[in-house]
Amino acid sequence: MKDLFEKIYRDKGPLGKWASHAEGYFVFPKLEGQISNRMKFQGKDVITWSINDYLGLANHPEVRKVDAEAGIEYGSAYPMGARMMSGHTSLHEQLQDELAAFVSKESSYLLNFGYQGMVSTIDALVTKNDIIVYDVDAHACIIDGVRLHMGKRFTYRHNDIESIEKNLDRATKMAAQTGGGILVITEGVFGMRGEQGRLKEIVALKKDFNFRLLVDDAHGFGTLGKTGAGAGEEQGVQDDIDVYFATFAKSMAGTGAFIAADKEIIDYLKYNLRSQMFAKSLQMQLVVGALKRLDMLRTMPELKENLWKIVNALQSGLKERGFDIGTTQSCVTPVFLQGSVPEAMALVRDLRENHGIFCSIVVYPVVPKGVILLRMIPTATHTLEDVEETLVAFSAIRERLKNGTYKRLSAAVVAELGE
Repeated sequence: MKDLFEKIYRDKGPLGKWASHAEGYFVFPKLEGQISNRMKFQGKDVITWSINDYLGLANHPEVRKVDAEAGIEYGSAYPMGARMMSGHTSLHEQLQDELAAFVSKESSYLLNFGYQGMVSTIDALVTKNDIIVYDVDAHACIIDGVRLHMGKRFTYRHNDIESIEKNLDRATKMAAQTGGGILVITEGVFGMRGEQGRLKEIVALKKDFNFRLLVDDAHGFGTLGKTGAGAGEEQGVQDDIDVYFATFAKSMAGTGAFIAADKEIIDYLKYNLRSQMFAKSLQMQLVVGALKRLDMLRTMPELKENLWKIVNALQSGLKERGFDIGTTQSCVTPVFLQGSVPEAMALVRDLRENHGIFCSIVVYPVVPKGVILLRMIPTATHTLEDVEETLVAFSAIRERLKNGTYKRLSAAVVAELGE
């Protein structure tokens, strides 16, 4: 019999094998200073394109004031216990009511964390007789939720309506045998590429197939739609989304999440979401802070307007300079380049050390081998000067990638790891 840990000693995984070169710099980096468009990295000032603070609320003085006052009044423990037992308050209910109204749903329910909330929502919605049909590029929280499912599941090609139809046809035949139903899961905005999920086209398939639709709108909530209610509002199909999910971790610059749906669905979920039934309630400081943030989303449209001014300037500037930003339809701004993982490391080091630009790097296995994805998150706190400085830096690093500079700089790493 093998030692359970033998595989760990032998193979650190596709990302773990780079740890000795990457940790503390490329992964697990330490950004310092107040959350803003410019922060410090290893003692140097950098323009920061890696913070999901879309509307600039994280360090907004009104938000900081409310957070501090709530901390003084309630501390970091209240209320104690799970919602069903001793952790329920009128402010939790107020936030739920206001969130439901904001996203045009009958009811909503607070979740402690987005990731665990999505996993638990999927688990609660389906039984072993039901079939799940979901986008192959779905976020990890969706994939992990689907992994808990003891019944059948099918993936469809990313945003491919023909593929969805084929899999819905398969699922329909199988559901007839099992006596179950069908749950389709997609995202409002896909966080790596920035594409919106094809919600309008998926909803149209309800004419021919009997299914329910769950949408993870983490990146759409607060950034898309006339009022900021998300991708469903943007595409005119919010009423047709059966279960709407969003997190506070992006536009709301906080901790927590929520699901919204018809009251009967939410009443069922709040009694069956294991991650909420057996976990401590969302602390009051976060609830009060979320109420303030939601009020600012409703009453300060200039926040979203400032965000999109930066988004449009950055994305149009990149396209004018010939960069491949894919087919983004959101604030998420990907820049696709060609190169190896060691070249990507050299490129990012150059960006940070010589140009003062900090953005996230995404490599295999998240994207195919040979692809370098620089993922940028514009925010309302960025300036047009930040955009211009970044465009100049990107033009410089692209030239060094093409002329082999980064390949030469990364040769030692390649030799050491046998790549």
